[in-house]
Amino acid sequence: MMADKLRKPLFDRLRTGLEQSIAHERGEMTLRTIEVPAAPPEIDAKTLTALREQARMSQAVFAKVLSVSPKTVQSWEQGTRAPSKAARRLLHIFAEQPDAVCEVVGLQKVRLHGFKIIEMKRGKRRIVRASQGA
Repeated sequence: MMADKLRKPLFDRLRTGLEQSIAHERGEMTLRTIEVPAAPPEIDAKTLTALREQARMSQAVFAKVLSVSPKTVQSWEQGTRAPSKAARRLLHIFAEQPDAVCEVVGLQKVRLHGFKIIEMKRGKRRIVRASQGA
């Protein structure tokens, strides 16, 4: 119900769309097609632990880097909880560009090797250690 109160009435939305179409036709506005990024890859507990250990970070430091609690990292590594989509996106970035994440949070750069993103069924992806394969 709250979303209904925030949503503009149909007439206003139609008028805005028509105004934008006219502006586009006159060359006053350009419309772009933007490809929506794929969902962040999944990661299992063993791979997450290996990623953190290879970065030579304690659970507490890794938690600070990801802005989560150490208990959260611990539960991910034990497999009792799974990272949220937002956390998986950050883990994806960390796996592919750890230097960028470390630079942003003010830590020394780290080198990671042996991790890759694989394609799975139904368009899903997963972070794996290179030795795991598909």
